[in-house]
Amino acid sequence: MSTSGQFSSKNPTIKRILKEASEIANQPSADYYAAPLETDLFEWHFTLRGPPSPSPFEGGIYHGRIVLPPAYPLKPPSFRFLTPTGRFEVNREICLSISGHHEESWQPAWGIRTALIAIRSFMDTSGHGQLGGMEASEEVRKRMAGQSTSWKCPACSKPNGEIMNEQEEAVKEQGGDAKKEEVVPEELRLAYRDDLGKSNGKAAQTPNGKAPEPAAAEIQPTRTTVTAQTTTQQPQAPAQAAQVQAQRAPPPQEGIPAWIDKAIYGVVIALVILVWRRFLS
Repeated sequence: MSTSGQFSSKNPTIKRILKEASEIANQPSADYYAAPLETDLFEWHFTLRGPPSPSPFEGGIYHGRIVLPPAYPLKPPSFRFLTPTGRFEVNREICLSISGHHEESWQPAWGIRTALIAIRSFMDTSGHGQLGGMEASEEVRKRMAGQSTSWKCPACSKPNGEIMNEQEEAVKEQGGDAKKEEVVPEELRLAYRDDLGKSNGKAAQTPNGKAPEPAAAEIQPTRTTVTAQTTTQQPQAPAQAAQVQAQRAPPPQEGIPAWIDKAIYGVVIALVILVWRRFLS
């Protein structure tokens, strides 16, 4: 490790980085490899084997960069893939629970080894709506997996396939099992599920930055409720109108019918005329 003499091992961050680099080198895995650059202890390169069958990434070997923040491990590192995968965009930071985009879910107890195991496990998940994620057909991902073994990093000067072959040999020399699968810590799985829930809960945005119109399936229940309310209120309308009309109408008169009053008026008028004629004669 040629970079170790350039930094003070008393610095907690440097001490942690050197410790992790030593552990990964002395306890190799056949599924991944990672080491800091000779010129920069805070920039690492990793080589990662794709998940096993039935994953479309089976047989693929992918290369990428890790950038550690000055406050590591209190703050999470950032990751990006340099080899085309069909799952992550090339040379763009990816958004996961173990990345710099989610400082709130990062735990200092995690390290580069844990992060690489998690990234490998999460490759088969959907990348829809994820920063740095992408969707590609299974055929495209299989084709990229076949081409990835010959991909060579300019900084590392070795093809991906050669790096992983050396890892397998190192595992065998130490008497380890090259086919042993490492498991993602449960707390990291739970944090990733929480991130997926938050992502799905956020409203998606269109390219112009505005929220899209709600889908018909989302607004249909509202329409049904309004229709039901309207239907319930319609039968009450005639009854209410009749009640109002009845309140405004004058109360019916009780007593002698109107035709008797008219007859009496007629008789009185006739008697007045008769008396008037007799008076004149």
